[in-house]
Amino acid sequence: MAEGTYTLLVELPVRTTVEFGARGAYDLDPGWYAYTGSAFGPGGLGRVDRHRELAAGERDARHWHVDYLLGRPESRVAAVYVTEDEDVECETARTLADAGAAVDGLGASDCDCATHLAYAARREALESVAAEIHDRRA
Repeated sequence: MAEGTYTLLVELPVRTTVEFGARGAYDLDPGWYAYTGSAFGPGGLGRVDRHRELAAGERDARHWHVDYLLGRPESRVAAVYVTEDEDVECETARTLADAGAAVDGLGASDCDCATHLAYAARREALESVAAEIHDRRA
């Protein structure tokens, strides 16, 4: 499986409180969330399939902050964007946070970024940035 950086575009249609493990509870507004991660270890970008399985209710184990959002029945993965063989994780996360609003403290436990989860009320605000940086995947 190829390695690289990915961004999940997640729709959350209703206001929801999500318990993000040790980070605690966050009240999330309805709208769109973009989570950026990297997959350079075992399984590579197969990690995206794991996130999709969790969102579909086919998997229970939560390993990353985004898994707590994806594990909510109200959320759905609307699109995935990928850059193969290149680490653009932090650059992408910062650009998405600037395009929307940063959800501080999530998904960035192994770097100095404020977050790897961005929010926008409208899909286009995050989608246009993700599409500009990555290739879109189904």
